[in-house]
Amino acid sequence: MEKFRVLFQHFQSSSESVMNGICLLLAAVTVKLYSSFDFNCPCLARYNALYGLGLLLTPPLALFLCGLLANRQSVVMVEEWCRPVGHRRKDPGIIRYMCSSVLQRALAAPLVWILLALLDGKCFVCAFSSSVDPEKFLDFANMTPSQVQLFLAKVPCKEDELVRDSPARKAVSRYLRCLSQAIGWSITLLLIILAFLGRCLRPCFDQTVFLQRRYWSNYVDLEQKLFDETCCEHARDFAHRCVLHFFANMQSEMRARGLRRDTADRDPEPPETPGPHDGLDGGGSGKAHLRAVCSREQVDRLLSTWYSSKPPLDLLASPGIWGGRGGLNHRALTVAPGTRLSQHTGV
Repeated sequence: MEKFRVLFQHFQSSSESVMNGICLLLAAVTVKLYSSFDFNCPCLARYNALYGLGLLLTPPLALFLCGLLANRQSVVMVEEWCRPVGHRRKDPGIIRYMCSSVLQRALAAPLVWILLALLDGKCFVCAFSSSVDPEKFLDFANMTPSQVQLFLAKVPCKEDELVRDSPARKAVSRYLRCLSQAIGWSITLLLIILAFLGRCLRPCFDQTVFLQRRYWSNYVDLEQKLFDETCCEHARDFAHRCVLHFFANMQSEMRARGLRRDTADRDPEPPETPGPHDGLDGGGSGKAHLRAVCSREQVDRLLSTWYSSKPPLDLLASPGIWGGRGGLNHRALTVAPGTRLSQHTGV
C-alpha cells in the first residue's frame, strides 16, 4: 500500500510532463470507451434528439470532471482563490494562469470524444434525422407529413422494415453523416490552427510575466505538498512521543503501587522518553522545529494561523519565520508542554 500511495502522490504532482501523461491516458481511455460502446438509437421522433445529443455531450462532461479531479492544481487553484489574504496578498494573475493550465488539460479528453462522435456520425444522424428538410429529397414528394416524420425518425435504424433498402434512408443518412464529418474536421482544423498560432506567437511577446506566474503557480503547489508532508511527519513523531510517555507513566504508576516488586531489581528505572526539546541543539535528529510544538493547543493554533494568514514570501525580512514584532518564530515555539501558544505569540 505504501508503494501505491507514493505512486499516487507522484501522479498528483505539479510536473507538467506527468499531467500531460495523465491527459494522454484519459484521451486513450476515451478512444477505447467510444470504440467499445454499442450505439443503438431509439428511432422515435421524440427521443432521437435527446438520445443523440445526450451521448454527444454527457460523456464529455463526465470526462471533463474526471480531468479536473485528476489534476492536483485544480484543488490548489480553488484553495488559493478562497484563502484569506493574511500576510500574503493574492495575485489574480497566478490564479488565471493555473485556471488556464487546468482547463487546457481537462478539455483534452472531452474534445477527443466529441471529435470521434462527429467523425463517426452515428450520434449526429440519430439526433438530427427528424430535423432534416424533406424538400431537399425528391423521394418524400408522395408522402404525407406524418409519414415523412415517421420515416425520418426511422433513418438511424437501417434494419427497420419501414426503411430497409430505401434509397431515401441512404440519402438522408449520407447527408447527415457528411455534415457531421465536415463539422468534426472543421473543429479539428480550428484547434490545430489555434495551437500552432499559440506556439509560434508566444515567443514574440514579453516572457517575464509568463515566467513569474509559472514560477509562483508551481511554488503554491509545492508549498502545500511540503506543508502536508511536514504535518504528517510531525503527527507521526508526536504520536510516537505520546505513546512512549504513556507507557513510561504507567510503569511509574505500577511501581508506585507495588505491582512490580518482582521486577524492581531488573528494571530499576523507567525507559527514557524523548523530551519536548530533544534535538533542539542539533543532535542529529533534524526535527528541532517539529519537537518544539509539543501540545495540542500549539498545533491547533499553528494550523489555524497557517490557513488564516500565511507567512509573507520574504525569508530575509527578519530572523523569525514571520517577520515583525510578535511574529511567530522559532523561539516562540520552544515553550513548555501544555502551554497555550497564544500566550507567546502576537498573531
